[in-house]
Amino acid sequence: MRTSGVLMHISSLPGNTGIGTLGIEAYKFIDFLKKSGQTFWQVLPLCPTSYGDSPYQSFSTFAGNPYFIDFDLLVEDGLLKKDDYSKFNWGINQEKIDYQRIYQNRFIVLRKAYINCDFNDKKYIDFCNGNAFWLNDFALYMALKNSFDGKSWNEWEVDLKTRKVTAINRAKVELKDEIEFQKFIQFLFFTQWLNLKKYANENGVFIIGDIPIYVAGDSADVWANPKNFLLDKDCNPIEVAGCPPDAFTEDGQLWGNPLYDWEYMKEDNYSWWKQRIKHQYSLCDVIRIDHFRGFESYYCIPASATTAKIGEWRKGPGIEFFREIEKELGKMNIIAEDLGFLTPAVKKMLKQSKYPGMKVLQFAFDTSEENDYLLHNFTKNSVAYVGTHDNDTIMGYMTKTAPRKTRKRAKDYLRLTRKEGYNWGMMKAIWSSISDTAIVTMQDLLGLDNEARMNYPSTVKDNWQWRAKTDYLSDELAEKIRYYTTIYQRLPKVKRGKNNVKNSK
Repeated sequence: MRTSGVLMHISSLPGNTGIGTLGIEAYKFIDFLKKSGQTFWQVLPLCPTSYGDSPYQSFSTFAGNPYFIDFDLLVEDGLLKKDDYSKFNWGINQEKIDYQRIYQNRFIVLRKAYINCDFNDKKYIDFCNGNAFWLNDFALYMALKNSFDGKSWNEWEVDLKTRKVTAINRAKVELKDEIEFQKFIQFLFFTQWLNLKKYANENGVFIIGDIPIYVAGDSADVWANPKNFLLDKDCNPIEVAGCPPDAFTEDGQLWGNPLYDWEYMKEDNYSWWKQRIKHQYSLCDVIRIDHFRGFESYYCIPASATTAKIGEWRKGPGIEFFREIEKELGKMNIIAEDLGFLTPAVKKMLKQSKYPGMKVLQFAFDTSEENDYLLHNFTKNSVAYVGTHDNDTIMGYMTKTAPRKTRKRAKDYLRLTRKEGYNWGMMKAIWSSISDTAIVTMQDLLGLDNEARMNYPSTVKDNWQWRAKTDYLSDELAEKIRYYTTIYQRLPKVKRGKNNVKNSK
């Protein structure tokens, strides 16, 4: 079945508290997707953000982002009053997120809701018990982190850094209130998110989530499970993740994430990964796995390095990893982010997995040579994009940032015209493609230039800030999208109980 959807992160929704939330605007967006004939809503990782505000660097791969908790819904629940948050200055630019103000003010409001919480509520108790496998460690980790003024766990006193039982038990007593607060705000997030997901599914809209292959070094994941990672006796990374130099990055990409100890994980039957993926499926209908190729082979950089120039490739767990996970979880609905240089071994693993890979049209025109991202080379078992959160918007790309030769190749190949709109020409191209699923960004549907770009890879400034205007949705736009969705036969024919991203047989 041919399907389509829209990529827009929760943070980009409009609203009156500085950042997109799980409230009325999210429900309006689902209504818009339904009206537009879309099957999927793709979001970025839902976890809490840390340094640089990136959803790909989080304090926990299991936890939810408290910034997304909607205050208006908490008023309906009797946990807040409007005055508790309406008087705060959440930022002067409604189209950009002021993360500093969010960080300073949002937890003040959430603590007011915490005071009004009923900790004997069965729903709260069930949530804490059902998520204890990650929640207890995360809540303690955040409580300790706050007590150390936000310092990374590597800088805590030794007994806490190494999780000595006596020190941990003492911290649980001393920080009891803060630990409970951290659990409470996670309860709020998951309650609101699962209600939203239920509404989406009931209206024939399914969620594509995103799971980064690596986790942040400064995270509850590494602190609570150090054996899963390549750390030295002082709990510091021995080697870190990244990508080697290429035609686009002279120094390569130094991500800095600690690497997995795949030998230990295999001996442990990949139990941590099984929990991670199972948990993600409780939140989403489809999972996009970022840096899929890292399961076949991964790039190792010495932890002391300042660039990614020096490093080596090592074999990952390969297809056996996914087969082992599927023994317990069953066949998984996964999109493999297979972008970049792919070796024959990576291509073989993708073929064996039968997961759809990604085709990104913007990558087709950087060279005059034949490549897999040209429309005529798309494959059925794939998900087509014009660009992702890491790319420029179409209008930014076609009018400002792409080299002149690149723009000419795109115009000639796709017969793009300014009159129609470069964005509509490119979106029509992927909608018309053979790919089973096509995903476009909300910025491209709105025809926005690179002021609305979400992320500049390998930078930490001015990213993840874009927000839509309050009047960004219209019946006219919904009708136009539905018109093309119908023409290219991507309109849902029936309401389905599961997602429609197809894995080839």
